[in-house]
Amino acid sequence: MKFSLWLPANLPWRDLHAAASHAATSTAGGSARWRGLWLEDHFMDNTPEPNDGARGECLTQLTALAATVPDVRIGSLVLGNTYRHPAVVAKQAAALSDIADGRFVLGVGAGWQENEHRAFGLEFGDVPARIRWFREALQVWTGLRDAGEGEFVDFAGERYRLERASLHPRPHATLPILIGGKGEKVMPKLVARYADEWNMWSTPELFAEKNRIFSAALDARGRDQGTLWRTTQALVFFDDPEKAAAVNAKGRPAIGGSAQQLVDAMAAYAEAGVDEFILPLTTIRDVAKLNDVADRFLAEVAAHAG
Repeated sequence: MKFSLWLPANLPWRDLHAAASHAATSTAGGSARWRGLWLEDHFMDNTPEPNDGARGECLTQLTALAATVPDVRIGSLVLGNTYRHPAVVAKQAAALSDIADGRFVLGVGAGWQENEHRAFGLEFGDVPARIRWFREALQVWTGLRDAGEGEFVDFAGERYRLERASLHPRPHATLPILIGGKGEKVMPKLVARYADEWNMWSTPELFAEKNRIFSAALDARGRDQGTLWRTTQALVFFDDPEKAAAVNAKGRPAIGGSAQQLVDAMAAYAEAGVDEFILPLTTIRDVAKLNDVADRFLAEVAAHAG
């Protein structure tokens, strides 16, 4: 199993760059290292009252990381489809893929956080509408990505229209599309049809349950199971299984305990079908502390998780 790091998007650029640069050069146990670095795509905190968010814009931050931090994959976890026109996102992603020399992963989702839609004047829609819009966006992204050199793409949907659109520069090598979602009716079909990678928050038990459903969707489509890279994340509490249990009880996937217990949890994730565990450190704003926690996980957990 591989391991990646989810960095805070609310750090000033110098601090974000310092944390990313540290992570990109970190190793433990001879071969343990971070495969990728991820950033969320939100404009503000999810609170009832207005707040200033203190966040950079995801694609801008990722572009800067692509240009200055080598050797690791970088990706969005995940872009909210409702925030940008998908054809514009495809254009941005192609340029980002070129800058990153093929290390960029376009992580996308249907969008869910209502307060930032209201604050920034974005249409929110209801759940069925957002899913329909997301399906169209996936058609746009894959259509533009997979069009041949010199080919144009036309598209006429409920929400989006393209007329002889194309990408230049072309995405470098391949541009993987990751879909974030856990719904059991529509999302498995979308993942089976459009995704190179799939992500959801989970405990090992929850992932095993959901993975059976998503794997069945791949079978129904006649798709090889090995063609979908499966990733997950959970809050991690070193030496505090009680806190992890309390967070889980509130509906937020979490794991906790000694280093060996966390190693065992990684084995359970692998058994459930996870290819990559992403460590979320999105609430830590002190770079030194962030680096210490990431280094500890790499040395005490990742290095011992076969």
